Order: sequence, then C-alpha cells, then structure tokens
Amino acid sequence: MLLWKSFLIAFSVLLPLINPLGSALVFLGLAGEAPPEVYRSLARRIAINNIIFLAIIELLGAAILNFFGISLPIVQLSGGIVIAAMGWSVLNERDAHAISRNKQEETDVRDETRTRYLEQGAFYPFTFPVTSGPGTLVALLTLTAHISDRVISKNIQAHVGVFLAVVVLSVLVYFCYAYAPKITKVIPPSTAHGILRVVAFILLCIGVQIAWNGLDTLLSKFIRP
Repeated sequence: MLLWKSFLIAFSVLLPLINPLGSALVFLGLAGEAPPEVYRSLARRIAINNIIFLAIIELLGAAILNFFGISLPIVQLSGGIVIAAMGWSVLNERDAHAISRNKQEETDVRDETRTRYLEQGAFYPFTFPVTSGPGTLVALLTLTAHISDRVISKNIQAHVGVFLAVVVLSVLVYFCYAYAPKITKVIPPSTAHGILRVVAFILLCIGVQIAWNGLDTLLSKFIRP
C-alpha cells in the first residue's frame, strides 16, 4: 500500500537525522538539572512543535520548489546525493557521541542561561535545530518531491504516510526527552550508535535510489527519442 510504503521510506530517512536518542543527550546537556515534571512538560511542547514544524515544511515543499522553478528530477538527484552523503557520514562515524556533538554545534545560543532555555527555547533551539536540523529539512523537501503524484488520491496517501512518520518520530522524541536522564543511564551510547549504523546504511541506499530516479529521468530526455 502506498501509504505504508511512504511511511517506511520517510521513517527510515528521518530517523537517523532526527535521532531521538542522540538528540536527547544534547537536550539533557542544555536543560541541565530539572524536576521530572519539567522535563515531561518541555518534551511535550517540543514534540508538538516538531509535528507542526515538519508538517508545514511538507505541505509547502512543493510550493517552495515551484516558486524557485526547481524541477522534480533535479530535486531527486541533488536531494538523493545529500541523503546518501548523510547516511555515509553516520555509517563511517567512529565516535558514538559525534552525532550528538554535531547537533549541539548547530546552535549558537549555548551562552544563554539554562533558565532562558527552559522558558523560551521550546522551539529554538530545542525543536530547531536540536531535534530537526537543516539536514532534516533537506531530506523532507526531497521526500515531498519524490512522493508527489499527479493522481490526487495517491498524492494524499503518500503525504499522509510521511506525516505519520513525522508523528511517530515526534512521539519517540517525547519519550526520549521526557525521560532523558533515565534513558542515558540505561542505554549505552555505543549501543544506540550501533543501531543507527544499520539505519544509516538503509539511508544510504534510499539516497542512492532517489538520486538514480532523478538521474534516469534527466538522461531519458537525451537518450530516448
């Protein structure tokens, strides 16, 4: 079924980019010591923000591409290369904490106080870029272009599948953030990174496939009469 196919593709692509466990380490470091109820409340706000944020990007993705006059094959080719590069980077990462460090380096507001983070940082930096960074947005735009179909029913099913993947990942983000202090003590970072390596290989394959689809369409215009 198209809905579940798009769900699985979107989930596989976005999982290592959103990286709930790795992001939870960054979130824990930024939030610092706080009561459990504060963690749960903030995690709920971040998860809701993440759903709304990515849903808007998914809905407006096609309009953004049309505005700049970017064709679907070009998006597939360039976006597929970017996704494959992300998968390759994670697959060859040696340091289990590197992904978490990279996400932390994406925010330039580390000098602000912890209180300000907890009160005003639900969207920035906790939702963007700690949870969903620039790489996530690029991947989502590519997926949106890849699943677009002229048949309205198919188009709706594909977009619903992507949205469901976003919701499921946001739920995982909630649990990882809400119970970050406990999770980081129970699950060794090396174990979480090992799981991400497997997902990263799938991400690499998906990126290559999407890029090939775009390249095949572009080449067909020159090769086929």
